[in-house]
Formats: sequence, structure tokens, C-alpha cells
Amino acid sequence: MKGLSASNKHITPLPHRKGLGMGLFLSFVIKEAKHILRDKRTMLILFGMPVVMMLIFGFAITTDVKNVRTVVVTSQMDHLTQAAVERLAQSDYFTITATVATPREAERLLRHQKADMAVVFGNRFASKKSGVQFMVDGADPNMSQQWTTYAQQVMLNASSSLLNLKMLYNPQVRSAFNFVPAIMGMLLMLICAMMTSISVVREKEKGTMEVLLVSPVRPLMVIIAKAVPYLVLAFAILITILLMARFVLGVPLQGSLVWIIAVSVLYILLALSLGLLISNIAKTQLVALLLSAMVLLMPVVMLSGMLFPVESMPQILQWVAAVVPPRYYISAMRKLMIMGVGITEVTQEVAVLSAMTVLFLAIALKKFNTRLE
Repeated sequence: MKGLSASNKHITPLPHRKGLGMGLFLSFVIKEAKHILRDKRTMLILFGMPVVMMLIFGFAITTDVKNVRTVVVTSQMDHLTQAAVERLAQSDYFTITATVATPREAERLLRHQKADMAVVFGNRFASKKSGVQFMVDGADPNMSQQWTTYAQQVMLNASSSLLNLKMLYNPQVRSAFNFVPAIMGMLLMLICAMMTSISVVREKEKGTMEVLLVSPVRPLMVIIAKAVPYLVLAFAILITILLMARFVLGVPLQGSLVWIIAVSVLYILLALSLGLLISNIAKTQLVALLLSAMVLLMPVVMLSGMLFPVESMPQILQWVAAVVPPRYYISAMRKLMIMGVGITEVTQEVAVLSAMTVLFLAIALKKFNTRLE
């Protein structure tokens, strides 16, 4: 017993479990971060996709009214008609391509895709400033409506009480003001949910998840450790998008930058929680990719208000859109970035995003614990 007790004096005590667990937690975070940084394809997706999408939606895909090919139909060119035509020609919105005598000639040009719109001046236009008809290619109803509205605004005198329109928050009516918050909602959701789900499922496929779970770190900490690098990368992507929006696309940040980032971080946490939930359902990386892309991409694009107003949808689709998280984030960003309101004006959106984050995270962790048991 003496020898045993004496030998015990030379035994080095084990490190405290809490300190050991925190060290392993940090090592898991560093391991996942190194894995992401070494994967060139992942880095290309994470940072290349936001840049390309911002440039495409900011410059290529636009609903701005510019260079509308316009045909003037008039049988007599009096001074008032000439002034109205000159206002159309001098604007940046319309390009006068031809002047014809009859509406039938203008319709023929429209049918042959040689013009987008025709302005028909009646014989009484000079005396009563009325009798103007617009013939528009209605294949795209939204753009056709915009063309006629713009043409009326350009032709009418500023003193006219009819259609005296003032555009708030976006005087130039640039589509980038609408698209940038929508792109932020789409990219942050897709990238965070997709990459997080694939990362967790990859460990399951390789069989290393069981090794991680038997480590001194709690299973919850393992999952959080895998999500932390994507949280940091998502924040970097957010900053990249905001810088491009301000200095490349010219979209102003009217509201508080602190609140814009705070709401965005909440949305990123929601996306990461959704990614963890998908990782519990998917068995392979391919399934996780398909679930992330198919389940998230279509609802985000079609039902979030990114391209089409939710209020204009059928009632049943409005109910479906009510459970699409990007809808609330996009609405909040448009208010904070474009309108410049305070956080009190987006409390409803923040409350819904917070509730969804708690719900998705709770379901994901419960399913994860059930799988362990």
C-alpha cells in the first residue's frame, strides 16, 4: 500500500473536462474552417456566386424603362404635337424610330417586332390636349403598363393635375433598389442552409460523425462548431454584398447600418438552423444538396416577393408565402436600406424571423438527439 500511495504522488492529474472540451471545440472550429478554405470549389461558390448574382441582377436583369422603341402616329404635326414628340425623344426612356400616318401602319410595325409602343395623336390633340391612344406590345403586361405610364408622364405638362406622380425613396425608378435586398435574402439562405447541411452530412457519410460524438465535447457543441465557420463566412458575404450594393450598383443604405447587420445576422442564424434541420433528414450529400436547392430555391424566388408582389398572388399562395422566411427578411431590408426607417418599423418581421429561428433550431436539435438515442 505504501508503494501504491507513493506512486500516486507522481501521477499527473487530467485536465479539467470543461477546459478540455473548450479546447476540442475550438479545434473542431479550426478544422472545419481549414477544410472550407482548402476547398477551392467551395470558396468559389461562397464568394463567386454573390458577386456574379449582384452583377447579373444589378445590370443585366432589370425592369428599368429605357430605349423603348416608339412609333408616332399623326396625320398633322402641329406645334403641340411636335412638342409632345420632342419630349418623348429627349427623354432617356423612349427612342422615336418612325413616324407614320395611320394606326394600321403602326400595328404592322408592332407585329413585326420593329417597335415596342405606338403613340397615336388624334386630330383634336392640339385644341383639347386629348385624343391620345397608346398601342403597346402586351406580351409583358407589367412592362407595357410601365411604358404607358412613363409616356403619359413625359408628354403631359408638369402643371397638369392628371398623373402628377412623385416617386418616393427611388426617384430614378431603378430596379437595383428592389433587387439588392432580394438577392441578399436569396443568397444568404441558399449558401448558409446548403453549405451547413452538406458539411454535417459529409461527416455522416465518411463515418467520422460517430468519432466526433464520442469526444469529450457535447454533441450540441460539435454541431455548433461545424456551423460557426459558415456563420463567419456568411457575415463576410453580407459585407461583400453591402459594399457592392453601395459602391458598384449605387444603392443607398438609408437606414442604420447597425440594424441592417443585426437583422441580417438573425437571418443567417435562421438559415444555419434550417441547414441543420436538412442535415438530419438527408442521408447523403447529394440529397442534402437537392433538398437545399429544390426546397429553398423555388419558394425563395417565386414566393418571397423577390420578383412578384405577394399581395398580387392568389390567396392560397399568399398563405404559402407566409411561411417562407426570406419574405420577411427581404421586406425588412427594403424598409431599412431603401426607406431608411428605424428598427421599430420592422418589429413584425424581426419577431417572425426570431420565432422561425427558435422553431427550426429546436426541431433540428431534437431530431439530432433522437437519432443519437
